[in-house]
Amino acid sequence: MQNKNLPIDKVRRIIESSQNFVITTHVSPDGDGLGCEIALLYFLEKLGKSAVVINVSETPGNYKFLDPENRFLIFDEQNFDQIEKILNTDVIFICDMNQSSRLKTMEKYVLQSKAIKIIIDHHLEAQDFADYYLIDVDAPASGEIVYKLIKSFDGFEIDKKIATGIYTAIMTDTGSFRFPRTDSETHRIVADLLDAGADPVEIYDKVYEQSSLGRIKLLGKCLSELETRYDKRLVYIVVTQDMLKNYGVEEWETDGFVQSILKIAGVRVAIFILELKDGIKLSFRSKGEIPINELAKEFGGNGHKNAAGARLYNITLDEVINQVIQKAEKYAYFEKQIEVAK
Repeated sequence: MQNKNLPIDKVRRIIESSQNFVITTHVSPDGDGLGCEIALLYFLEKLGKSAVVINVSETPGNYKFLDPENRFLIFDEQNFDQIEKILNTDVIFICDMNQSSRLKTMEKYVLQSKAIKIIIDHHLEAQDFADYYLIDVDAPASGEIVYKLIKSFDGFEIDKKIATGIYTAIMTDTGSFRFPRTDSETHRIVADLLDAGADPVEIYDKVYEQSSLGRIKLLGKCLSELETRYDKRLVYIVVTQDMLKNYGVEEWETDGFVQSILKIAGVRVAIFILELKDGIKLSFRSKGEIPINELAKEFGGNGHKNAAGARLYNITLDEVINQVIQKAEKYAYFEKQIEVAK
């Protein structure tokens, strides 16, 4: 891929010279992607621009507070107005992702669009499909990049709605400010967001403390039936569609399950396998220097060194479990292999 990584000042000039914008993020959006979107939407509108958010997936219930005015549109291939907007807008911002396949049914329309396509992201190994990339792989969240972009506009005042979006993005992707790459700069940014009106108590409550009874019961079942391998260095849980139905739980409500099992003492690798309506979702987590994103790559996915994932199709759940656990062995013993090498 040619060097298309733009400094923020050049992205600012593109914004200043454009009028119509489409904002989107990846399938099954998380707090980082959604927080970036709502912040960009309100920011662009305060500049007098025309902007619309179009996502391929519905907003998970615990993030609906970000969009009280129901501004997020769900992409529908039968909606010609949406397709027209994508094909003929001036700029498309693609948040928190750098692989076009993660746009699913929107992908072909985004790729065909005459718009300037700009990626805002912090993940590794970007695919060459956009015009420009605003990427910082050292940033703990894409929301931090959006913050810096907005602050590059001299005199622009971040209001509560924008601050809430960016705070949510950063809080969720840093694991409430405890994951690697959360540094003093991140906390200075957060302080500014609090001064602008972001409410940390309310946001945390909305995201993490509104679980349904079914979700808690399902998590309890998963914890009671978790499996360990490789001298208990690896732990994994599986959730099937039948389990979701039995507990009355939506797929998005399993977000965070993998992090729960990584808390076990001695565990170095945690894996969550979720049977989707149309495939299988893999979530990988690791501690220390274990590059779990390399395991995700073996299944066509990607992510960060300690947090990654993948989606599979046309494969049975049993086949996935066997393949994943077998390939994960070298990661469970990764640190021991390093010690031997020394």
